[in-house]
Order: sequence, then structure tokens, then C-alpha cells
Amino acid sequence: MAVVNKNQLLDFLENRVEGHLQEAIRVFQNERAEILLQPAPDGGWSIAQCLEHLNGYGKFYLPQINKGLNQANRSSNSEIFKGSWLGTYFTRMMEPTTGTKKYKAFKNHIPAPDLDAPAVVAEFIHQQEELIVYLKQARQENVDAIKIPLSISKWVKLKLGDVFQFLIAHNERHLLQAKRNLKNLEVADKS
Repeated sequence: MAVVNKNQLLDFLENRVEGHLQEAIRVFQNERAEILLQPAPDGGWSIAQCLEHLNGYGKFYLPQINKGLNQANRSSNSEIFKGSWLGTYFTRMMEPTTGTKKYKAFKNHIPAPDLDAPAVVAEFIHQQEELIVYLKQARQENVDAIKIPLSISKWVKLKLGDVFQFLIAHNERHLLQAKRNLKNLEVADKS
């Protein structure tokens, strides 16, 4: 629960999202649907399922973030952010470097195998663009004071800064999974 400079944190997060966006455009946008829908060799999710899982979280959190930013008390802007212990815990769980344990997805966040793969990729790209807009908007707000409900419990709320960190770490985790799937499929194709 370190105290950090809000703008430095938002710069870091915005750069990460920009990387996710560019990666989705470069790696997945023009990939064939049959590749995007191919289950992982270990029986895990396909690339499209990884992205649809993230889209499900985006469909919940992005409107909540928008609502929180639009209802913010503009007079209480702060240059610092102090994460909560719960937000730090959730972020560490999802961060690929610190959250090495596998977790089962909540039932309502398990994607179907039969997806419109190009639409899933397009939605992911759109959501990343939207997230960048909210990160820019958050520079004018107190990301410590805005509270966002969790998707797993509407009664538990996290600071906006924590939600940004968790959501972006979660995106990173599943983008890495999707890229591993693509690499494994390419290796399988060559053999």
C-alpha cells in the first residue's frame, strides 16, 4: 500500500494499455477465425475465449469507471494515490510476475467456445481505446476517492486507482495466455 504519484501511476498504466491495444491490433486483429477459435493444446481457452473473458470484465468495469469519473467531486483532486490492501492483493494475484498461481474463472466469466472471433477482437480493441480515455480523464480526478464496485460483489468497492491496476494486470495475464496459445499453434503447425 505504497503512496505513489498519481500521474506517474497513470502514465505507467496508460503505456501498458497502449501496448495491449497495439498488440491486439498487430497480433490478433488480422488472424484467421479458425486460429483464434482453436482451443489451446493443453485443452485451455482459445485466443478468442481469452479475449472474450477480458471483454466480460470490461463490460462490467468500464461503465462503472465512467460512472465514477462522471460523478467525481472535482474539487478534491489529489496528486497522490495510496492503494488499499484489498486492491493491492487483487492486483498482485493477477499480475503475471507476482500472481503465478492459476485461478478458476467465475462461472459468469467463462466464455463460450463458439464465438464470433473477429467481433471479439474488435470489442477488445474498442475497450482498450475506451480504457485509455478513462485513464486520461482520471488525471483530473482523485483516484483515491472514487469507489468502484467489484464484479464479484457489488457491496465491496475499491478505489479507482486499484481498479485500474487490477483490470490492466488481468488484461496482461490473459493476453500472455492468448499469445502462448498462438505460439503453441504455430509450433504445432510446423511439426
